[in-house]
Amino acid sequence: MILYEYPFNERIRAYLRLEYLFDRLAFFAREGDARQHQVAVTSLFDILDACERTDMKGAVLQDLERQRMTLNGLRDHPSVDPDALDAMLGELERVFAALSVVGKTGQGLRENEWLGSLRGRLAVPGGATQVDMPSYYAWQNKPEAVRVADLQNWMQPFQPLQEGLSLALRLLREAGRRNDALAEQGAYQQMLGGKTFQLLRVWVDPETGCFPEISANKYMVWIRFSTQDGDLKPQQVGRDIGFKMSLCAS
Repeated sequence: MILYEYPFNERIRAYLRLEYLFDRLAFFAREGDARQHQVAVTSLFDILDACERTDMKGAVLQDLERQRMTLNGLRDHPSVDPDALDAMLGELERVFAALSVVGKTGQGLRENEWLGSLRGRLAVPGGATQVDMPSYYAWQNKPEAVRVADLQNWMQPFQPLQEGLSLALRLLREAGRRNDALAEQGAYQQMLGGKTFQLLRVWVDPETGCFPEISANKYMVWIRFSTQDGDLKPQQVGRDIGFKMSLCAS
């Protein structure tokens, strides 16, 4: 099954984008050649840009605090496993504390003059060649182990934010219940009754050969299934499509 996710608000949209960037950074920062490591460096700067546009640290801390209050309110619920609850609260406390004590996200990287110069050069198409920045070309030709160690060192300041973001999204996703649904003639809609959701998750069988185009607000969800063939624009399917979906609210 292919999973698609749709945010109901800009905060969750920013979370999903940042999660994607962290995943891309981790993938390309592993052992590999200098071209792969350039993607990692670019991802690092993309994360810095995202954190500069939005107070991601503050938003994640607020979400973790809200989750902590919600979980504490479940202590007297008869169906809640107290050991599992204590373990979850312990993880929340650890992640919250680690994120709380760090300063402005990525401040050390912003103060690194060489990385600042490289950031500016990478913003220009082809601007990081040996002609424009020989120091970067020299770094690319260092042993792979040296480049990997440098990348890990530059990534380290983001670890508390990444862990906090990962936990906040995991709790949000686990709050939803997956249900079967049917898009008749490729279209589906569901009334929400004004209930506030934050994330819609849709699972589609790849054998259907289609993908969901989603729009939603606090009153209704619309899903239209389409296919994409080569250079043609997406075409809505006219047959029934079975899928699974989950509405998540923390």
